[in-house]
Amino acid sequence: MRDVAIIGAGMIPFGRRDEDGLMDMLAYSSLNALDDAGLGDKSVDAVYVASMGAGILQHQTAVASALVDRLSLLPAAAEMIENGPASGGSAVKMGLLAVASGYYDTVLVVGGEKMRDVTGWRATDFVATLTHPLAEYIYGVTLPGMAGMFTRLYMEKYGVTREHLVQVAIKNQKMGALNPYAHVEMIITQEGIMDSPHSVVNNPPVADPLRLYDACPVSDGAAAVVLCPLDMVKNAKKPPILIAGFGQATDTHTLQEREDPTDLKAVTLAAKQALEMAKLKPSDIHVAELHDAFTILEIAESEHVGFFKKGEGGKAVAEGKTQLGGTIPINVSGGLKARGHPVGATGVAQVVETVWQLRHEVGKERQVKGAKTGLTVNFGGFGNNVVAFALKRVNQ
Repeated sequence: MRDVAIIGAGMIPFGRRDEDGLMDMLAYSSLNALDDAGLGDKSVDAVYVASMGAGILQHQTAVASALVDRLSLLPAAAEMIENGPASGGSAVKMGLLAVASGYYDTVLVVGGEKMRDVTGWRATDFVATLTHPLAEYIYGVTLPGMAGMFTRLYMEKYGVTREHLVQVAIKNQKMGALNPYAHVEMIITQEGIMDSPHSVVNNPPVADPLRLYDACPVSDGAAAVVLCPLDMVKNAKKPPILIAGFGQATDTHTLQEREDPTDLKAVTLAAKQALEMAKLKPSDIHVAELHDAFTILEIAESEHVGFFKKGEGGKAVAEGKTQLGGTIPINVSGGLKARGHPVGATGVAQVVETVWQLRHEVGKERQVKGAKTGLTVNFGGFGNNVVAFALKRVNQ
């Protein structure tokens, strides 16, 4: 197996992009990554495209082959990857394995989603199609509903409070306001969304005990990376970023089948696999991108990957340990909470942000000083398919 490096990373701003179609967004982010890699008009061996909703929302299939033609990358191989909200992470993994195996030398991986073409209710229903069709979906189960139940259980078992959730939201939206690629650029305060007499109006319930500012927005967007063997990187203008480890694990489709619904086993296993392959411990990680589609997930995942013991994640947020300058900065991009969550793009965007952090390119307002290692966790379903990556900066 060859060591695989990320030599190009590109993204477009997430948000409501009425002027762009899905193919436009995929093309723009791909060109950004290809330019960043210094490939110019050179072709690649293969293209992997991640999208959960192209067939449902845009009524378009075979997007990968269409993108190769659009970018004049013919005759590159083309594959479409759909794995729910973990589609992006899965596409990066497929590209990684293709290069590591020696079959391809240069691979483009791009993830994108055009979710604002439909109403918020329709987008919520679309994402809910990943639930069990007979045990969950037909009864009106949604991802916010699952997150609300999970939050209540986590609060009762581990002492997470509303204040802890609010601190995640405040932290991530503060960072999102500094990120030019973020969907939500509004700074919020505890008084405005919790302590004010008008907080119920400002921050209405979504799925008790979760409120509006506990959930990520519905977003359009795309992100891309270019992969190649590390030993083929010569005289690079930017430090290559080694994919030092990866992991993927699954759990039961339905939450009620889990022995302990608060135990995100797939998160623990995927992160453990990634870190062990990279020969790293959780304490060795300098920056992390965790899948915070809901504020509770950042807290729970921070415990399950080993940054904190069970029951200490909420306190760690309140004590500032996960903010920029803390012991383990988490989601300094703004996370899904502020950067946005175009589901097929998210796993790739997490990797792009971490590449930029490890290259020290994000600007002093968001830069984790001296960052050399990073961890990403892309959370599919409600923790039933999780993909994690451990990344390292390589100084040539």
